[in-house]
Amino acid sequence: MSGALFRNVAADAAQLIRRNAAAKDPFVKTGLVQSRPYFRSPQLLRRAKETGLSAPSSSFCTSSSASISKIGFIGWYLGMVKSRPVVTKSATCSLIYIAADLSSQTIAKNSSDSYDLVRTARMGGYGLFVLGPTLHYWFNFMSRLFPKQDLITTFKKMAMGQTIYGPTMTVIFFSLNAALQGETGSDILARLKRDLLPAMFNGVMYWPLCDFITFRFFPVHLQPLVSNSFSYVWTIYMTYMANREKPVVISS
Repeated sequence: MSGALFRNVAADAAQLIRRNAAAKDPFVKTGLVQSRPYFRSPQLLRRAKETGLSAPSSSFCTSSSASISKIGFIGWYLGMVKSRPVVTKSATCSLIYIAADLSSQTIAKNSSDSYDLVRTARMGGYGLFVLGPTLHYWFNFMSRLFPKQDLITTFKKMAMGQTIYGPTMTVIFFSLNAALQGETGSDILARLKRDLLPAMFNGVMYWPLCDFITFRFFPVHLQPLVSNSFSYVWTIYMTYMANREKPVVISS
């Protein structure tokens, strides 16, 4: 009897000790103590060496960093288009107009002629202060007026551009460029009579396909950039037309 009593007392004492230890150590209490360590870094390293895993080569790192830098610039530009759309699109348009005007002068000038940087500054200013902001608001207006991007809606946007936006901006471009060169109202009217209809006719030949691609396949926040990219070739032509000599009848 005394032996059984002793065993019961010993069992109760052992259970009490375990409870006290669990109360003092939360990891023991919640069962989070592991009999084995989670990580054995020396063993993992040895296994990696045995299986032939090694650090990437320097050429791979170089190509990866180059691709990351490209993706980083594109991401930065798209972020700027989202956060500061008018400024970003206007600056992009200005750079395209500067490049197009320099190309136009290169094509037209003789080897002995120098570049007309004042003319290039006029073209860059037009892209920065006039065309860039208006493109932003025009494409947003088209997106609100015709929110879909199906085939019929795309043709509607193209028609609006050919009948409203294109002719309006062509008149503004010729008039503003002539006014900045100091020409009078009569000179500007003479230029419009001579150059407006040929420019609009050539625009009908050039822009419909560009507008179709822009409206059909690109989101609205990228449409000014795509349109500016197409306008590089068009701007070479327009800067040439805008900087022709004044009509002979008016200037004489």
